Amino acid sequence: MCLIRFFCTGTANEKEPIVKITSFIITLTVATALVALAQEGTLEEVKHGAKKTGETVKNGLETAGKKTKEVAETVGEKTKETAKTVGRKTKETAQAVGQKTKESAKTVHRKSKTALNKAKAETSGQQSTNQAPNTPSPTDR
Repeated sequence: MCLIRFFCTGTANEKEPIVKITSFIITLTVATALVALAQEGTLEEVKHGAKKTGETVKNGLETAGKKTKEVAETVGEKTKETAKTVGRKTKETAQAVGQKTKESAKTVHRKSKTALNKAKAETSGQQSTNQAPNTPSPTDR
C-alpha cells in the first residue's frame, strides 16, 4: 500500500516518478547489498571461529603428545632403575646363598672328617682288643 502511495503521490512534474523509482531501486539494491555483506561477514566470523577452534584443538593435541612423551620417559627411567635394583638384589642374594652353601659344605666336610676319624679310632681300638695273642696257647700243641 505504501508503495502505491509512493508512486501515485506526485505532482504534474514528469521527472518526479522517475526519481522516486530510481531512489526506490537504489534503496532496494543497497538493502540487498547490506544483507549480502552481513551474511558474508557472518560467514567470515564462522570461518575465523572454526580456524581458531582448529588451532586450539591442535595445541591441545600437541600438549597431550608432549605430556605423553614425558610420562613415557619417566616410566622408562623408573623401569630402568627398578631393573637395576632387582639385578643388584638378585646378585646379593645369590652371593649370600653361595656363601651359606660354601659354609655348609665346609661344616659338613669338617663333621664328616671328624666322624671318619672317630670311626677309625673306634675301629682300631676294637681290632686291638680283639686280636689273638701271637703266642700259641698250650692246647694248640
